[in-house]
Amino acid sequence: ATMASNNPSVFLLTLNGQIEGANFPEYDSLYCKYCFVYGHDWVPTSGLEEGITQITCKGSQTSHKLIWNFPLEATFKSTNPFGWPQLVVSVYGPDVFGNDVVRGYGATHIPFTPGQHTRIIPMFVPEPTWRLQKFTSWLLGRRPEYTDPKVVAQGEGREVTRVRSQGFVTVSFHIVTKDMKKLGYDTGPSSPANTQSATSGWSKEEQPYLS
Repeated sequence: ATMASNNPSVFLLTLNGQIEGANFPEYDSLYCKYCFVYGHDWVPTSGLEEGITQITCKGSQTSHKLIWNFPLEATFKSTNPFGWPQLVVSVYGPDVFGNDVVRGYGATHIPFTPGQHTRIIPMFVPEPTWRLQKFTSWLLGRRPEYTDPKVVAQGEGREVTRVRSQGFVTVSFHIVTKDMKKLGYDTGPSSPANTQSATSGWSKEEQPYLS
């Protein structure tokens, strides 16, 4: 595929932050894995694309929260906002036999606007009848307003599938973008451009741009 211009406009998205911790009322001794998922036009240029936290236990003094404070750092470049990166997190802990089992999956888009952000990610497990691939595609395509959904899967027999919310993971981000203005995207909070239809989906609703 040849670009219309030999020198397409590239913008940068840099995030620094941390997976702060989690709230899982029923479980303890948990650790978290993370990775980034993004569209074809995105290239990671620095930082770690995936990682794993230490195991942590609930402290009585921290209102039974699990604290990880695990650093996140990544820079992406792209020519296109479609496929905007998402952070996918999964939490694991021991079952009664001491085997590691998944206690929840969750995902959130990297914030679109510069500055400091906190995201509280609902963590779900699929019901046993639901294939993981279908669950993953639901997770990544989920709109933020459906925090405790009963989802209809467009699968064989159009069965109604359920997911169970197990807990929450809290992530903080500090976002810096570079050269987005020259593409005509203005994500600044004080700009009147945010009221125009071209950008309203970004800063107002933070709608996902999925490829």
